[in-house]
Amino acid sequence: MFNFTSLPPLSLYIHVPWCIRKCPYCDFNSHKAPDNLAEQNYIDALIRDLEQEMPHIWGRSIHSIFIGGGTPSLFSAEAYQRLFSSIRALLPFNPNIEITLEANPGTFEAQRFDEYRSLGINRLSIGVQSFNDHSLSKLGRIHDSKQAIKAIETAYKVGFENVNLDLMFGLPQQTEQMAKNDIETAISLAPSHISYYQLTMEPNTLFYQQPPTLPDEDHIIDWQLANQDRLATAGYRQYEVSAYAKDQKQCQHNLNYWQFGDYLGIGAGAHGKVSDASTQSISRRSKQKQPQAYMDSSGTAAVIQSEETISKADIGFEFMLNALRLTDGFPTPLFYQHAGIPLSHIDKALQQAEQQDLLTRDIHHIRPTEKGQRYLNTLIALFLP
Repeated sequence: MFNFTSLPPLSLYIHVPWCIRKCPYCDFNSHKAPDNLAEQNYIDALIRDLEQEMPHIWGRSIHSIFIGGGTPSLFSAEAYQRLFSSIRALLPFNPNIEITLEANPGTFEAQRFDEYRSLGINRLSIGVQSFNDHSLSKLGRIHDSKQAIKAIETAYKVGFENVNLDLMFGLPQQTEQMAKNDIETAISLAPSHISYYQLTMEPNTLFYQQPPTLPDEDHIIDWQLANQDRLATAGYRQYEVSAYAKDQKQCQHNLNYWQFGDYLGIGAGAHGKVSDASTQSISRRSKQKQPQAYMDSSGTAAVIQSEETISKADIGFEFMLNALRLTDGFPTPLFYQHAGIPLSHIDKALQQAEQQDLLTRDIHHIRPTEKGQRYLNTLIALFLP
């Protein structure tokens, strides 16, 4: 079906599904943590899950690990030490591996930062969302602005050099000045990376069922453009729709997603995508979403909630859906290397996109234009089969 001369880089995603409290805007697979968190049982399940995945990726090394949630910083360093020992026994680590852990700014989690770093975790992604206490309250967050700032300072103090801040705009009752203050505070704290994105009302969330009053959409766009300019002035280069980095500190794990690399997904509700040279195929699979069902079935066929093989007809769209999120687009040869089919497969859509001034291309590179970035959904839709 495909023709892989080499396989894409491989990443590992680990999902921890519990939070102290479910935020009203969150549509991730997260659940309120029970009084007695089944930490050890869950680590056992993750190890069984990874062992079951191994036949699909024998002989490959991993280039990045991302521990997401939920709130992964609810787990102790001892739990992650045991997990990492098992991962290392099964999979070779790339020498420059990036290992990210998502953390909330609460005092309890921040106390563990030094221990996390000693395990080899070298990147923290801190879910600040806002530095305004009124906004944090409206978002249902359990930390305040002082705790957020303290958590970031603690991360630096214990030696983390690669820190991402998650920041949202278009929040309930947010004003232009509040949005501007959030950006200025973030810049003053000098993280290496900022994820800056608009609050959206996702289905299956409390905000979707009971929508809060949000700022006018035209105002939100104006704030976004102004704050993007401010980030650029401060040295944060936008390299993806909602990602800004200083000093070449782009998130390597997410870059692998956007460049259509491979990734294993272990944990409740985790998704994976793996290319197979022996069968010349690309498959996706997801795991049981409910934590208890996941733990009960891990290591057995029942842990797989869904599995599908990506068709040749869909592969062009799948690739471009990810790669065109990148401001710089992608090197032309990457399409054949990671999609396993020649670029001529999508030539008609590429011509249409060029004619509409949505992308530019030459023998070396394909990238969205400024117009293509602004109308990204329109651009991507051209590649639908």
